[in-house]
Amino acid sequence: MAGASGGGGKNIVLVHGGFVDGSGWQGVYQILRRDGYKVTVVQNPTTSLDGDVAVTKSVIANQDGPVTLVGHSYGGAVITVAGNDPKVSGLVYISAFVPDEGESLSALMKDPPPGVSPPPLLPPQDGFLFLDKAKFPAAFAADVDADVAAFMADSQVGWGVDALAGVVTAPAWKNKPSWYMVTTEDSMIPPPAQRMMSERAGSTVIELDGSHAAYVAKPEPVAALIERAAVSTASLQ
Repeated sequence: MAGASGGGGKNIVLVHGGFVDGSGWQGVYQILRRDGYKVTVVQNPTTSLDGDVAVTKSVIANQDGPVTLVGHSYGGAVITVAGNDPKVSGLVYISAFVPDEGESLSALMKDPPPGVSPPPLLPPQDGFLFLDKAKFPAAFAADVDADVAAFMADSQVGWGVDALAGVVTAPAWKNKPSWYMVTTEDSMIPPPAQRMMSERAGSTVIELDGSHAAYVAKPEPVAALIERAAVSTASLQ
């Protein structure tokens, strides 16, 4: 992989999605750090889109130069808004939602393609969503080590219903270059939906044979795409 070189694209900010926290980025983080990048992992509360954008923007503000902003799953909605920050030079979507102006995640999720089983969501509890623990590994992390997937299921972070209802305005991908990794065995965001959103955004797309948690199971290709984006945006500065 090409490592960081001085200024340019050395800063990478990683944003997690719903039901999990930032620790899932550990493998990707270690590779990027090894290759010379300064990496910061956002810990969003996932209670509201506006709140998570604010937390992410506070992390961006602390970077010492241009930022490659990366989002997984719901984190894609967060970076779509936070990516308007002038420090952000490029966006990387990993198995992520890419909302357009006026869209919420609730709207994107309401009409799954024919024949696609919906995620095993439990009824909301005090305004938060969880996945059925027994079905979590198969739905979210089918290619992750079984013990790790079980831990992820048992350590779920409640995903706020308000976060899904948050409407995106001024999508950053309309003005910033973007990259997208489609995970072809994803049971949370159907691959056809991923392809539609990434094509609509004009992203540079690669496909990976992996689950929704491929960023945990297969950190090498995920880190490689992030580095590709960082190098590309650095050359434009």
